[in-house]
Amino acid sequence: MSLIATHYLLLKHMHVALAALSVSLFVARVLGVLGGARWPHRPVLRVASVAIDTLLVAAGGTLWWWLALDPQRDRWLLIKLLLVVAYIGVGSVAMKRARTRAGRAAAFGAALLLVGGVVALALTRDAGVLVRWSG
Repeated sequence: MSLIATHYLLLKHMHVALAALSVSLFVARVLGVLGGARWPHRPVLRVASVAIDTLLVAAGGTLWWWLALDPQRDRWLLIKLLLVVAYIGVGSVAMKRARTRAGRAAAFGAALLLVGGVVALALTRDAGVLVRWSG
């Protein structure tokens, strides 16, 4: 049995766990920011967030390589990657860039919708799922 076949499920589960941890930390921190707390900006949490996200991207990239996925052929992957980039930008607005609490809350809601889209694409591997989901 190849190394890939032996470790695929372990890496996939690690990727899913890291994604859940990343989103959970984001949600907790944004809720703290919306509540006016200072703890969400502590250096240890920022470093933890970056470390988790780095491992998440590394696991995702490894799965991408192992499965020989091609964003041009596998449109769901291209859309998923674009949604992840949008989530990062909108999440930044929710955490610190929006000037008002209402702006942060709106960005937080948008970020959660983007996460939902990423999860839907990851589970179905179907680029049309977002069209059916939204309509």
